Amino acid sequence: MEPNVLELAFSNSTTGADDTDDVTVRLLDAAYEQFCRMGIKRSTMADVARLAGVSRITVYRRFDTKEALVEHVVRREFRRYFEQFATEIRGADTVADRVVLGFVSSLRAIRHNRLIGGLMAVEPDSVVPSMTTDGGRTQHVVQQFVAARLREEQRAGQVAAGVDVDVVAEMMVRVCTSFLVVPSHVIDLDDDARMREVARQFLVPMLDPPA
Repeated sequence: MEPNVLELAFSNSTTGADDTDDVTVRLLDAAYEQFCRMGIKRSTMADVARLAGVSRITVYRRFDTKEALVEHVVRREFRRYFEQFATEIRGADTVADRVVLGFVSSLRAIRHNRLIGGLMAVEPDSVVPSMTTDGGRTQHVVQQFVAARLREEQRAGQVAAGVDVDVVAEMMVRVCTSFLVVPSHVIDLDDDARMREVARQFLVPMLDPPA
């Protein structure tokens, strides 16, 4: 089965920055603005070319298809998210604090991202199916990322050796995904203090091995 756009974007966003020239950066910036304004479905390569001030053939020379352009734009947004994530958790003193910060900042960053959060609100069928109906492939990519971070904490002695970090990462990712795709009528996702309480009460205890 071919990987979907979101899966590719998330997976590739952890591998480092793309080698881009000034024209490519301008095209990505224009595509970002176009997708934010009109959504992906209603946007064309000609729209992006016009906004970037280049010819349509220039767009196609760098991106063979609209899907490739979308992937690069979304990938860049995820890369920016990872950079923000790393910055926010760097100052945390304990692994518990890093889990709480990571949980809250992840939900905030994705929900309030102009592109990804906006598409989830007004064009959910462009994003949500990639998260929920792709046989779990996108969630697995995210789970691997979280598990790798927890494994580093475990090697550093910050997480008990008896903890199955793969299962803990799976549970954390599923909780985050649920909050992203299904509105909550109990917890205000815009209340960071409340979300920190939720993370500390329900996610942090998973870092301890069973009795």
